[in-house]
Amino acid sequence: MLTYITRRVLLAIPVLIGIVVVVFFLIRAIPGDPCSSLLGERATEEACARFDEANGLNEPIWIQLGIYMKNVVTFNLGESIRFSRPVNQLLIERLPMTTELALSALTLAIAFGVPLGIIAARRHNTLVDTGTMTLANIGVSMPVFWLGLMLAYVFALVLQDTPFELPPSGRLTAGVFSIPYYEHWGWTLTEGSTWAKLNEYISNHYIFNNFITGQWEVFWDAVKHMILPAVALATIPLAIIARITRSSLLEVMGKDYIRTARSKGAKERSVVRSHALRNSLLPVVTIIGLQLGALLGGAVLTETVFNLAGVGRALFDAITGRDYAIVQGITVVVAAGYVIVNLLVDLSYAYLDPRIRLE
Repeated sequence: MLTYITRRVLLAIPVLIGIVVVVFFLIRAIPGDPCSSLLGERATEEACARFDEANGLNEPIWIQLGIYMKNVVTFNLGESIRFSRPVNQLLIERLPMTTELALSALTLAIAFGVPLGIIAARRHNTLVDTGTMTLANIGVSMPVFWLGLMLAYVFALVLQDTPFELPPSGRLTAGVFSIPYYEHWGWTLTEGSTWAKLNEYISNHYIFNNFITGQWEVFWDAVKHMILPAVALATIPLAIIARITRSSLLEVMGKDYIRTARSKGAKERSVVRSHALRNSLLPVVTIIGLQLGALLGGAVLTETVFNLAGVGRALFDAITGRDYAIVQGITVVVAAGYVIVNLLVDLSYAYLDPRIRLE
């Protein structure tokens, strides 16, 4: 088992290096440059030369890559040209928003997608199966930005002043503030230290922060603001998970050991729960891991529609503004998260399939 884990971790290293290198060159291949984006198209050559020298952009491209790779190894993601702030600090402030949104959407997708797939498989070739898969196809086909606007219109305008009204944008209601747990509990942290930054990052997960501190008014306000964007973002992964669960379960239900269990008089519910479901989970777990990675990197439209200050929105603004440091930093962090998620998926295989542990 340890050999399996070590091999997977070592394989992840060249993947991350490759991502860093590819993103480094791709962002520089986009037409335009940081100087003209920040100073304007009328910026003189002398002004741009001073700008490039101040930000290290006048060095040969390979030297820039070497410096950036060295900084990444030391967890220094550079400084934003546009905001003159460390990218690390920007991620501490914005990544929790995207993480909460992605995890909320994935929770909804699993909670509804897996049961719907099981129901469709157990009612194969019936009206229930057809209706479930039709809804799944509709869910896959709906653009997130359109669904987000429709949800905001219905729950913020049509259902305004009713118990079902939900906020259409933002993360908290104006005038509502989330007090970090370390301040709430009276902790003393050294400003600028790694420990202080870690606690700041954790406390910026508003739902978690206010749950553990018992700030229930702020907690429910954060939950209400998360419902619409999470539902909009969860629609596509929910439909995909439902379809994969159905097809995987149907495949397993046709195996010989399932027929044997039925011939022994086992109840259908017991057959599905004890024999079929676990053996059909490998493809489902795989797609869940892939969807979490996609949600972390694909929340740009959702954050824009619902005016959420997450890394997706920051990434969009950075690309349009040619802010190399932010684009590279966010991409590296999201890619690292994707690799970690896939590593956890691989490890779950060893738990679900004993044959893998024996390799």
